Amino acid sequence: MTAPLRPAEPIVVKVSLAERTYDIVIGRGLLASLGERVAALKPVAKAAIVCDAAVAPLHLAAATGSLRAAGIPSVSIVVRQGEGSKSFATFQQVCEDLIAARIERGDLVVALGGGVVGDLAGFAASVVRRGLDCVQVPTTLLAQVDSSVGGKTAINSAHGKNLIGTFHQPILVLADTALLDTLPPREFRAGYAELVKHGLLGDAAFFSWLETNVADVFSGRPAREHAIATSCRMKAEIVARDERESGDRALLNLGHTFGHAFEAAAGFSDRLLHGEAIALGITCAFEFSARRKLLAPADAARVARHLAAVGLPTRIAQIPGEVPNADRLMQLMAQDNKVKQGRLTFILMRGIGAAFVAPDVDPAEIRAFVVEKLAER
Repeated sequence: MTAPLRPAEPIVVKVSLAERTYDIVIGRGLLASLGERVAALKPVAKAAIVCDAAVAPLHLAAATGSLRAAGIPSVSIVVRQGEGSKSFATFQQVCEDLIAARIERGDLVVALGGGVVGDLAGFAASVVRRGLDCVQVPTTLLAQVDSSVGGKTAINSAHGKNLIGTFHQPILVLADTALLDTLPPREFRAGYAELVKHGLLGDAAFFSWLETNVADVFSGRPAREHAIATSCRMKAEIVARDERESGDRALLNLGHTFGHAFEAAAGFSDRLLHGEAIALGITCAFEFSARRKLLAPADAARVARHLAAVGLPTRIAQIPGEVPNADRLMQLMAQDNKVKQGRLTFILMRGIGAAFVAPDVDPAEIRAFVVEKLAER
């Protein structure tokens, strides 16, 4: 954690995937360079910018203007804000709009938005005309540290989160941290859960650094860029080793088996944002690991204390409204992408910074734990 906290130039993190290697560029004020950077990669392309109705009035004009200044014509596709846009209906709309705009194979899609837009636009780019290049311009903390990196794209199913999608790597990720200044506090907190996750799963020193510097990360000081770059660097290394999640990449799902079930139970709605569900899922993963005597209860308490201190949920009782019973939550977990031959797989902990993949966890043991957590409501 000795890297300078105010670099003179943007921080560049490389995702090394042979001929599909690309850069994550991190810094303030980078949106103005979008056109120049795209033109360097695809000088004669046309661009389709996909964003949502909340981002469009804030950042669409700047993105369009930057592309135009670099001689890149563009069209805009605006979708509804929220997790509900990760649906078949909106996916079809985006695909049809791309085709109607005569976006060709040599052109590209620019995903300008948070995780929903990144997943949706990336998925559409992966299948329209059998594959278009995609540039990710994440506008939320969650997207900058997680969903824009690594090529996972998806929409949701009635059966669960992210069950329909592809692996489709972007050709560039442009993380302008100034865009986070317009983010509502709740959205920033939700993104922080994914940032913390990277320290918890494999870098105990980074988690300790976050405990000390959390106020500066939230206030927008140089610690923010440093934290984002550290998270992206860790994810880039894991993705380079295991692009399609057959091994180590599963560790990035820390908190997600529990979290996605809670998110689905809340109807993929504003009742529980994705990052909030992950914070709750991380807490459950640590508590369950402590119950199995894999780590000290003090470690689980320390993690819950840090998440709670920034305003993230750490108990099922904090989910607004009704929550399904244990049997329904178990059904939702059974649809998790990590399930193999019907067996539940969890990311568990041997300590802070020491995650591991636990295949074939006994469903009865998980159900008993869920019943206990539900009883706390």
